[in-house]
Amino acid sequence: MSIKVLVVDDSALIREVLSRMLTRDGDIDVVGTAKDPIDAREKIKTLNPDVVTLDIEMPNMNGLQFLEKLMRLRPTPVVMVSTLTKKGASETLLALELGAVDFVAKPSAEFEGGLDGFGANLRDKIRAAAKSDVRGRSAGRADAPKVPLKTAAAPSGALIAIGASTGGVEAIRTVLSLMPTDCPPIVIAQHMPPGFTARFAARLDEVCDLTVVEADDRMVLLPGHAYVAKGDYHLRVERSSGQLKTRLTHDELESGHRPSVDVLFESVARTVGAMAVGAILTGMGRDGARGLKMMRDAGAYTVGQSQGSALVYGMPRVAFEEGAVVEQAPIEAIAGRLANALVRLKSAA
Repeated sequence: MSIKVLVVDDSALIREVLSRMLTRDGDIDVVGTAKDPIDAREKIKTLNPDVVTLDIEMPNMNGLQFLEKLMRLRPTPVVMVSTLTKKGASETLLALELGAVDFVAKPSAEFEGGLDGFGANLRDKIRAAAKSDVRGRSAGRADAPKVPLKTAAAPSGALIAIGASTGGVEAIRTVLSLMPTDCPPIVIAQHMPPGFTARFAARLDEVCDLTVVEADDRMVLLPGHAYVAKGDYHLRVERSSGQLKTRLTHDELESGHRPSVDVLFESVARTVGAMAVGAILTGMGRDGARGLKMMRDAGAYTVGQSQGSALVYGMPRVAFEEGAVVEQAPIEAIAGRLANALVRLKSAA
């Protein structure tokens, strides 16, 4: 059964291009297009699409305002089509906080060079969005309760590694906002293109007690700090001069991604071993399962986000089925699970 999509954009050219791209493989049906949110509101009622693509800058009502109303009144999977600008990145992250499932960055001017890749990426995002549980998330789950953890203290050399994809922006924010500032360094691989990860890290830094930065090459990993993999770069952890440091590389895609969760987790397994703890969160596909299994085999504590709380139960499901996780937990409980594992490490030391 094909996925029904409504394309919302004020540009007739963009509506035509997106519609042509989406229907290319035959499993996606563009049931309608809308030129602005007012038009979209009526067509959502009559066409009942499975997924909506939404631009932010539109006449009559801003796309963010429309998204907020839609998620409150009629929760529907939404994929944002965003511009690669600093303003576009900030608005896109706000859209994800408001309930959008994912986003794609518009191709460069005049669609030079990257149109086929953009189309394939967009179709993949639509398929993931169609499987997402926005209605369950909207109906049953408020923000994570602000119950501060007393401590996540651990021996020197301990490390936290987190990986996520679709839905990860909100999931990572939930985990980091509950982590105390005495926790060991946190390294994060979130599937996100260049131009967005710096703003993502800055946004996390604004809302969390931890210091959150976009990772640069050869940064010393410090307690109370979190390091987000830079878009289009793999993030690894290495030990140099007795210190844990970041390594950024631009080598081949791994598990279909750059940054890849597998690349990060495998480096953590080799470098930190049983002194690490890891979490795999919401996302489509299988990236991270192999690396997390290596971490568990090396003696690390590992946790996967449970099905009921994951926007897309793909990556955590594969990790669970392949024996990579010690246990599964709802997103609101993962910070506590990580902290408890770190406390046990400290007691053992």
